[in-house]
Amino acid sequence: MPVVYYVRHGETDWNAEHRLQGQHDSALNATGRAQALQCGEILRDLLARDGRKPDELDYTASPLLRARASMELVRTALGLDPAGYGVDARLAEGSFGRWEGLTFAEVKARDAVVLASRKHNRWNFVPPGGESYAQVMARVADWHASLARDSVVVAHLGIARALLAHLGFALPEEAVRAPIEQNVIYVFADGSMARYA
Repeated sequence: MPVVYYVRHGETDWNAEHRLQGQHDSALNATGRAQALQCGEILRDLLARDGRKPDELDYTASPLLRARASMELVRTALGLDPAGYGVDARLAEGSFGRWEGLTFAEVKARDAVVLASRKHNRWNFVPPGGESYAQVMARVADWHASLARDSVVVAHLGIARALLAHLGFALPEEAVRAPIEQNVIYVFADGSMARYA
């Protein structure tokens, strides 16, 4: 199984405001740009420790702006051409449908009954017009099966959680609550996940 160096995109204003972002195409804020550069520096040190060169890996990002901008900053920190990476639509964040742009407090005020049903089965819950974690995992599994070699991936919180479940590192009900931070490198290798900050 190829090694995956996983980066969650840097912070956006909607992250800072605790808004459901989903597939809304938000830009990084200043904090997010600093986080992405920090991830590039952490990755540079990890690769050097392991005697690896950055250009030996594949690089793939979600098509959403916040992930692409983060990838370009990571590659800059690695001394690589910022634009020299691929984009894969299967890595786009799960959709929150009609809830995108809302805080949980706003969702609760608008759709309290629907939101309450989420408590019993977060993995299979589908927001109005959106996707469940189970649906997201299907495309993540398809993407993961296509990996040809060790890869650096920049994507999203929901994608990382789906990958955790797909790889069997967490049960679905655990994966939906897994904290995936924005200034950390997660390494999926040898049947386990390691965290580097």
